[in-house]
Amino acid sequence: MYTVSPPQSENELMARAASLSGKSLGQIARQMGILIPPSPRQAKGWAGALMEKYLGATASSLSEPDFQLLGVELKTIPLGRNHLPKESTYVCTVPLNDKRQARWETSNIRRKLACVLWLPIEADKAIPLAQRRIGRALLWRPDREQEAALRQDWQELMDMIRMGELDKISSRHGSYLQIRPKAANAKALTRTVNAAGEADLTLPRGFYLRPAFTRRILQG
Repeated sequence: MYTVSPPQSENELMARAASLSGKSLGQIARQMGILIPPSPRQAKGWAGALMEKYLGATASSLSEPDFQLLGVELKTIPLGRNHLPKESTYVCTVPLNDKRQARWETSNIRRKLACVLWLPIEADKAIPLAQRRIGRALLWRPDREQEAALRQDWQELMDMIRMGELDKISSRHGSYLQIRPKAANAKALTRTVNAAGEADLTLPRGFYLRPAFTRRILQG
């Protein structure tokens, strides 16, 4: 396995991303000396991690954009047989107790979505993992209308959390941005405040972009 130095400019990053277009995950894995998971159960998150290594992402699990020097976040998009996004896209953890993120302008999610490198990847279950191809990369910054819509969803969801209504939030809330539980098991709890204003424990939550939103981005 070899390591890749971080890109020093957006042009360098996009050149690397462009070199992926049309190649299979197996080709990239073999090029980098990375083993291909033997089963779908072991493949969760593998394609995204492979792309991070190939492109030279540096943030790892930190709550910062993947390419820290450039302020660019990397998001792989699994595409179904119809070449449309298959599922919601995870953005970041919901801050249930972080008062520093009480405003959209200073929120982690806004920083994550300020500039995103979208990388579509085939995800049809009929295609073996190693043969799944990588599509054309897209560097995206939200326009005024998109940011306004995201901000409105964020505000409504965060208001419900501040009112102690976290448990009332479902996947139906939010036009483009939604909140969903994000934990490997029911024992991974985090602190929050309930409707009575009392400290409570709950499953961690994550912000996700709906497929309808990412589809609009990819289609331009």
